[in-house]
Amino acid sequence: MKLLDTFSRPLGALRISVTDRCNFRCPYCMPREVFGADYPFMDRLDILRFEEIERLVGLFVGLGVRKVRLTGGEPLLRKSLPDLVARIVRIPGVDDLALTTNGVLLPEFAQALKDAGLKRLTVSLDTLNADRFRKLSDSEIPLTRVLSGLAAARSAGFAPIKLNCVLQRGINEDEILNLATFAREGGHILRFIEFMDVGTQNGWKLDAVVPIDEVLAKITALGEIEPIEDSKTGRVAERWRYRDGSGEFGVIASVTKAFCGGCDRARLSAEGALYTCLFAGSGVNLKTALRNGSSDSDLRALIVSSWKRRDDHYSELRSSNTPPTRKVEMFHIGG
Repeated sequence: MKLLDTFSRPLGALRISVTDRCNFRCPYCMPREVFGADYPFMDRLDILRFEEIERLVGLFVGLGVRKVRLTGGEPLLRKSLPDLVARIVRIPGVDDLALTTNGVLLPEFAQALKDAGLKRLTVSLDTLNADRFRKLSDSEIPLTRVLSGLAAARSAGFAPIKLNCVLQRGINEDEILNLATFAREGGHILRFIEFMDVGTQNGWKLDAVVPIDEVLAKITALGEIEPIEDSKTGRVAERWRYRDGSGEFGVIASVTKAFCGGCDRARLSAEGALYTCLFAGSGVNLKTALRNGSSDSDLRALIVSSWKRRDDHYSELRSSNTPPTRKVEMFHIGG
């Protein structure tokens, strides 16, 4: 079944937040002044159980989903996560299962994730400066822990590993070349992401965005680059390669070159709400239906009706004059 929204965009990918908790307090996601020691994170009984996630993934696959990504919060804080990976990879029709993490717990879990069947890994890395890392993560966890996580993932067989870097004016745009060099020499694929106004807590301003065209201009200092033609639908990153054959990188121009027209992603929050946009203000409660004994056909109907009503294209409408609106926080649906 090919499920289309009001703009004829198919459902093709599902991002699943498995926890709302994180061991970092990055200012652009979970600023400590809001998410302090007394913040009321969800009780574990309120979070979807593995068998519930497995059942929903099966239904989404039946509606066209082929790519699944596990996110958080920090997903590796979810107990026994490799067990969930093993459940999902056994579902017929899941062609690609990936995980986004801050990398801190990879030394402990990389091999178990690989053994369970995880195909791809993305690690968030906004800086290579130890002091800046401590400030950006607002954590006492050192940068070396993330670098050890990358090494553990490489040893477990994850290659190439994708690195996500959110660029902010006056914060880390001076590291573009250092990060690009680090990724190229390590055999990783770095993706530069424009700073987005996800949620309501990160103090986003348009002048804090480092346009991707600026990034591309700077990277030419490392050598000639060229775009990679890609026929796959639903990709959010523009792919580029170094002409000398030394690797590739990606850019995600979610602000200056919005790609809403090709977005095929649904998002499932940790407590079982379905969101059809990263900038949505509310979701459709699937957990209540699950736990009240709804049949697969009833659950499928909820998903279908939600996607068919989908008319989200916030990034195409955004401007410096866009008034603040209620949006779900990034840690809640995994970015």
